Order: sequence, then C-alpha cells, then structure tokens
Amino acid sequence: MNDSPGRRSPGSHSDEPDNPAPEQPATPADQAPEAKWAPQQPPAGPWPGSGSGPQPPPGRPGWGQQPDNASSRAPGRQLAWGGGWTPPPAAPKPGVIPLRPLGVGEIIEGAFATMRTQWRTVLGVSLGLALVTQAATTVINGIWFRDNPGLDSLDNDPDLTVGEALRTVGRLFAGMSITSFVGVLGSIIATAMLTVVVSRAVLGRSATLREAWTGARPQLLRMLGLVILVPLLILAVVTVSVLPGILVSVAGAEAGGAALALLGAIAGCVAAVWLWIRYSLAAPALMLEKQGVTASMRRSAKLVRGAWWRIFGVQLLAILIAFVVMAIVQIPTGIAQLLFGGDEANVLQGGASSVSWTYLIIGGLGALVGSVITFPITAGVTVLLYTDQRIRRESLDVELIRAANN
Repeated sequence: MNDSPGRRSPGSHSDEPDNPAPEQPATPADQAPEAKWAPQQPPAGPWPGSGSGPQPPPGRPGWGQQPDNASSRAPGRQLAWGGGWTPPPAAPKPGVIPLRPLGVGEIIEGAFATMRTQWRTVLGVSLGLALVTQAATTVINGIWFRDNPGLDSLDNDPDLTVGEALRTVGRLFAGMSITSFVGVLGSIIATAMLTVVVSRAVLGRSATLREAWTGARPQLLRMLGLVILVPLLILAVVTVSVLPGILVSVAGAEAGGAALALLGAIAGCVAAVWLWIRYSLAAPALMLEKQGVTASMRRSAKLVRGAWWRIFGVQLLAILIAFVVMAIVQIPTGIAQLLFGGDEANVLQGGASSVSWTYLIIGGLGALVGSVITFPITAGVTVLLYTDQRIRRESLDVELIRAANN
C-alpha cells in the first residue's frame, strides 16, 4: 500500500506492521519519483489551536489564538505581545484640550479651562472692553433719552405733525444705532483678542495683553467687514422671504398676504440660522489663517460642510450657557433698578421722564458683569470648534503636536 502524502496525517497511529511491503519498481511511464514521508514521524500530540493537550489559563489566549469573547473587544484596543488587550496611548494634551477629535463636553470644558488658566489675560480683555463699551452706552443712552422725547410723546401729543413724528423716530433710531455700533465694535475687538488667547492656550502657552493685541490688531478692519457683511446677508435673505407677502397685502389681499408673509418669515428664519452656522467659523479662520473677508467665509463653509448639525448643537449649547449666565446676573440687577432707578415699565415704553442716571448705571453694571463672563465662553467655543474641525478634516493635530514640542 502506497504511503503517499495526504493519505495519513503525520504522527497518526497505524495498524500496519512496522516493516511495510517493499516498493514496486516504477513503470517507465512514471519517471518522477513519488514523494515519501520520512520513516520516523513525530508522535501525535497537541498542536497550536488543535484543542488538545495543555491549555492556557482561563482569560489568557494561547499563542496564535484569539479571545473566546470576540465581541468584548473595545474599539481602539489592540492585542499586546503575550496576549491581553491594552488601550492605545492617550493623545497629548499640552494645553486646554487633547490634540485629537473633540467631544462636545471637551469643547465646552476647553473654553472654561481657558478662562481658568489664562484668567489674567481673559479678564483683562473682557473687563477692559466691556467697561469701555458699557460706559459709552450708558452715557449715550442717558444723554439721548434725557434730551429727546420718547416714543410716548407720539401718543400724548394730539397736535403732533408727521414731520415731528418722523424726527422723533429718527432721533431714537440714531441713538440705538450709536449704542449698537459701540457694542459691536467692542465685541469685535474682544473676539479678535480672545481668539489669539485661546489659540495659544491650545498649545499650553500663555498670552499677555500686549501679545493678544499685537496678534489681533492687523485683522481688526477685516473683522469689522466680516461682522457687517454676514448680518447684512442674513437680513437680505429674511427680507426677500417676507417681501412677497407684504406686496400681496399692499395689493389688497390682506389675509392671504399675511399668511404668505408668515410663511416667508419662517422660511427666512430657517435660512438665517443655516447661514449663521455656515459662516460661524469665519472669524477664527480670518484671525488665525490671516485671510480676507470672503476667503474666510468660504473657508468656514468648507469646514462646516458635513458637520452642520453638530456645530449647530455646540453653538446652541454655548448660547444657552451664556443666556443662563446673563439671566442670573440680570435678576439682582433688575431688582436694584426697580428699587433705586425708577419705573422700569415706563422706560421700556420710551418714557424719558422715568430714565435716571441711577437706573442706567445699574443696568450698565449688570451688562458689564454678564459680558465679562459670556465673551470668553462664546469666543472660546467658536475657536475650539474651528480647531476640532481642522483636526478632523486636515489632521491639524499633527502640526499642533509638532508646534507644542518646539
């Protein structure tokens, strides 16, 4: 019987005698000799993965074997030498965030960590700018409302002409425009300087007030253009959405025009929110990449693409936190205004006689405290969102690790 390879496994026991029959001579047709197993074969025994012989202790996979419970493998874990699962090395964290894709909580925590670790610079930027802007706003409001009649004059004067009414509304609008411009200017400077501070905090480096101002100053005019252009774009979209309903109402179909205007307003608000998120990362792109206004808007749109809902959720959470902080601050401020500053209801209606310097100063102090806390939160979240998107899309973490080690 031929003992050719494949007929019997190596080491298997055989019932045949130890001296097999002699081989038959090969026929002329079989020129190549047939392969033979060696006369002495290794004994049958345990082979890796055969399930026989000594087994590894429970919980330890053998050589060349995988753990029995393959479903228990944790993502990101790997098989170590000699068996067992070990976690991958932690991402480096030279500053306020680990240099890897971030979670929502890590972004919020990073903003607060920047306030803690860089509190001197953050407090200096926020307090200084909020103090200047709120003081200017308080003075402008005090002078404007005390020297000009309020909106209640339109109802209390039966002999008021159309020209006088237009002049009253124009003066009030001018006062509101001046105070709004002062507030926007202060927020631009604060956002630009805080962007520099947060970008340094990511690398574990501190920034002084001088360094923050030096880094922000060259881009302030472009930041002003960005802050003007984006709201104008949003306002234009909302106006175009509402305009058809207004035209239908003017044409005589008031009910249909009102319904159409309402639908247009809803669509316009949705479009406004979409545009706001789409261009929400333009400010850090402008500051940190030294780009122009339109280039930074295109850059923001590229970074937001595919992550709109995530960025919307994080920005909404930051706004909610800022709103809660402002509400907490406004509770004692409102009580103090009612007790020491006059009748708030008349002020809200535009009554000039009820506006006092005490009322305005108390309100300005409340706004000052709220701005000092909320400015770093909103600016920090935006910068960290920008950093996170670049880590996810462009592997910015590699460059940040290299920069942090230099």
